[in-house]
Amino acid sequence: MVGGGGREHALVWKLAQSPRVTKIYCAPGNPGISKIAECVDIDIRDNEAVLKFAQVTGIDLTVVGPEAPLADGIVDLFTASGMRIFGPSKAAAEIEGSKSFAKNLMLKYDIPTAAFAVFTGAEEAKAYIRRQGAPLVVKADGLAAGKGVVVAMTEAEALAAVEMIMCDQAFGAAGAQVVIEEFMQGEEASLLTFTDGYSVAPMVSAQDHKRIFDGDAGPNTGGMGAYAPAPVVTPDLLEEIMRKILQPTVDAMRKEGRLYCGCLYAGLMITSDGPKVVEFNARFGDPETQVVLPLLDSDFVNVMEACIDGKLAAEDIRWQEGSAVCVVMAAGGYPGSYAKGAAISGLEQAESSGAMVFHAGTSREGSAVVTSGGRVLGVTAVDTDTLKAIDKAYAAVREISFDGAQYRRDIAHRVIERMK
Repeated sequence: MVGGGGREHALVWKLAQSPRVTKIYCAPGNPGISKIAECVDIDIRDNEAVLKFAQVTGIDLTVVGPEAPLADGIVDLFTASGMRIFGPSKAAAEIEGSKSFAKNLMLKYDIPTAAFAVFTGAEEAKAYIRRQGAPLVVKADGLAAGKGVVVAMTEAEALAAVEMIMCDQAFGAAGAQVVIEEFMQGEEASLLTFTDGYSVAPMVSAQDHKRIFDGDAGPNTGGMGAYAPAPVVTPDLLEEIMRKILQPTVDAMRKEGRLYCGCLYAGLMITSDGPKVVEFNARFGDPETQVVLPLLDSDFVNVMEACIDGKLAAEDIRWQEGSAVCVVMAAGGYPGSYAKGAAISGLEQAESSGAMVFHAGTSREGSAVVTSGGRVLGVTAVDTDTLKAIDKAYAAVREISFDGAQYRRDIAHRVIERMK
């Protein structure tokens, strides 16, 4: 397993359940992952070092968690060396690595998404904003760790976003281009899929909570929690998403000479005109993975290998009934600057309550587990329905404490609103 965050912890946890798996290594891993895998200190941006370890150790399957190694071409390197690896090639991963590429692909193949324009100069971008007016969405074109998107409700906010991304270079080279999109009204949903480049198999739908504060207030984050399934994605809507968005996208990538194999993540807005694409990711979403994988009933390794071997259509992928809820516990100050090194207590008590505690930003100092990132833990619970899963997850959250801990208290609030 390549990576060391909450998503990777969930992936390792699920892979370990396969009867075919006898040993897992994780680079670099984290204290939570170390309970089920051997963590190895390898720089995951050094694809050659990762490959060498896999070859020397005799690894049968490598799974890539984060987007950066995919964008750097780790899959191409492994494949050329005859090593089996789950994830898209460098050319296919550009669907996440370049928002302008993804938008132009959707435009070419009539895949529904927001109207947009692409700019390489700040003044041209600002002139466009003044012509269009607000609200608008301003996005850094390249990889920005989930933070390069500003939903600007006023013209001033949109202009400031261009200044931050292009002039101040808040996201480095990722902001050399910006994509400016129309603001879409609706309810967001996430749909992760398995694909071998031909067939597409949807996972259970999920809904992320991007804003830092209750009531979807405050700045965007990498995700403060999630739940699955998302009631907004009805069976009819799922069929429409597959027919109009996901299958056409995989077909389009193949026609463009970029066969897409791995997990394709679609961030969607369910508008009054139907589902539209907000963004594509070339890997498992975080924190959606933490609620989707606990509901998978099939052997995870078998599904991944079916994707690699082009045999996904023949694979019977089963999902269990029930719901999963994940509450992210973050460091004080996140998504801005935050302190590290706060000791975490109550992890064992939380896990003994029946929840899964996925480590996202933790490290070890002596015998203590301490905070080392903005999103620290993903506390996940599964139950027969969403309300029970909510109660179980928050009961586990209350067992855990560290200085400055913050978390949303309304994860899955849309389910409760729908029931009312």
